[in-house]
Amino acid sequence: MTYLAQIKLDFASAARLQLRDCYDWHQAVWKAFPRRNGVSRDFLTRLDQEQGSFRLLIVSAVEPMRPEWCSPECWHGVKKIGDDYFAFNRYRFQLCANPTRKVAVQSVDGKFKKNGRRVPLSDREDLLEWINRKGEQGGFTVDAETLKTFGRGREYFRKKGVPGVHSAVEFQGVLSVTDRNKFRETFEQGVGSAKAFGFGLLVILPA
Repeated sequence: MTYLAQIKLDFASAARLQLRDCYDWHQAVWKAFPRRNGVSRDFLTRLDQEQGSFRLLIVSAVEPMRPEWCSPECWHGVKKIGDDYFAFNRYRFQLCANPTRKVAVQSVDGKFKKNGRRVPLSDREDLLEWINRKGEQGGFTVDAETLKTFGRGREYFRKKGVPGVHSAVEFQGVLSVTDRNKFRETFEQGVGSAKAFGFGLLVILPA
């Protein structure tokens, strides 16, 4: 079973709770899964701004609880997502992702490092290639004619005092399922990198 929870928090409350960046929100979401110290993250999140408030979506394999920092008025409950929701062939989708590519980096001795540096993608052609590749891996294809892509800016954060940044890109359109099992797995595990920081949650609605 997969669960979907929704929280709506006004800007003033978020400021009071010191929810300043994506890492702060990540830490706050963990409080919806108490007594799970040492367990690997098995949830995805998406954060949007709308009409003076934040809307936080949480998709998880374990049913979340209302965290103590979230008032009953802000907690919009939990829905179960049954198997029948994944029985459709086409879906409208939204995806806030951190699309990147790895480039080679040389060390001072002229040798290439084992792990290269990741750079963000922004060109339409590169983004289309990226989402098509993720779809091939994840059991779906994207209808290029319906696909919209636009940047959501850079998201700066501090994790344990160390600064970092992600480049957010929004994908919207219609997808077709090619492998139902892979698609279900993709929905549960997310798309792309930085999934712990609010990226990769595939929001879908049967088309």
